[in-house]
Amino acid sequence: MARPDGRRPDQLRPVTLTRGWSTHPEGSVLVGFGATRVLCTASVTEGVPRWRKGSGLGWVTAEYAMLPRATNTRSDRESVKGRIGGRTHEISRLIGRSLRACVDLKALGENSIVLDCDVLQADGGTRTAAITGAYVALYDAVTWLAERKALVGRPETVMHRSVAAVSVGVVAGEARLDLCYEEDVAAEVDMNVVCTGTGDFVEVQGTGEAGVFPRSQLDALLDLGVAGCAELADIQRKALS
Repeated sequence: MARPDGRRPDQLRPVTLTRGWSTHPEGSVLVGFGATRVLCTASVTEGVPRWRKGSGLGWVTAEYAMLPRATNTRSDRESVKGRIGGRTHEISRLIGRSLRACVDLKALGENSIVLDCDVLQADGGTRTAAITGAYVALYDAVTWLAERKALVGRPETVMHRSVAAVSVGVVAGEARLDLCYEEDVAAEVDMNVVCTGTGDFVEVQGTGEAGVFPRSQLDALLDLGVAGCAELADIQRKALS
């Protein structure tokens, strides 16, 4: 069964990382995975939350949201509903955990960085696109702090590894990399893989949407995910060079 956009099973969608897309934040990136577009901004604040004061450690956290018309039909803003949905909380926490995996919080000093990831247009893989773009926005925010001599450690110590993420899944019995929405809704197995630039795992989220799946499919999906994250790490390096 051919993929909707004609890609090979192991091929990423076209990926773009546009730095400095927004002028006000200390770091900003518009990331594109095919038709998916996510604006990632990194905002620096001197000081840390009350529970962390005096520890000598910095803090990195994230918030994720989807614009009302990012999808085919309009969704109400969660601020109007009066509560944040469980899916939004889960994705925000995933992005925060993933980005903290690449930061030495002691070298960051008692500074806080908030990563806001807003989905402008959704076509599958919004959380993995957010992680991939937020890493670059975070890097630029740390560079901003370094230029103002506000770090405890050197910039390369603070950002001691890179992090990227990609979706994988089984569609029509075939393991595929970087699912678009049409594939995502039809997937028998759906998985998100977060890796460092050296191929170590930060997090793996996976489920059998249509039942159970064998170890052989899990191994095939992990191999696809690691290879995809390696490609994304190279794209990140080129964007930052």
